[in-house]
Amino acid sequence: MSNDWKERLGVVFSTNPDFNYENEEEEKEDTLPANQQDLRVLLDKKKRKGKAVTLVTGFVGAEDDLKELGKKLKSKCGVGGTVKDGEILIQGDFCARVIEILKADGYKVKRSGG
Repeated sequence: MSNDWKERLGVVFSTNPDFNYENEEEEKEDTLPANQQDLRVLLDKKKRKGKAVTLVTGFVGAEDDLKELGKKLKSKCGVGGTVKDGEILIQGDFCARVIEILKADGYKVKRSGG
C-alpha cells in the first residue's frame, strides 16, 4: 500500500485497521481505430448568434485522442474551435475540408444535415 498523503486528501478518519483507500480513477475509454470510427460532420448555426460552425460528432474514444484530432483539424483549417461534450467544433463552414482531412486519415465520415 502506498503511503502517499496526497492520495488520501478528503478522507477524514477511519477507525477500521483494514480500511483501504479507494482511489477514484477514471475508466479510460479505448479509442477505436480510425477505420472503425463512424464520424458525422455537419454545419451548425444553432445557438451561435448566426455564426456557422463545423461540428464533428460520433467519436468513440479517450478525451485526449479527441482533443488531438480537434487540434489537428483546427490547425489544418487555420481557424479556432473547441472540443467539448464529445464533439469537435471548428469555427466557420469547413465541412468539405474537414471531411477531406478525416478521410485522408482513414476515418469513415458522413455529411449530415444541419
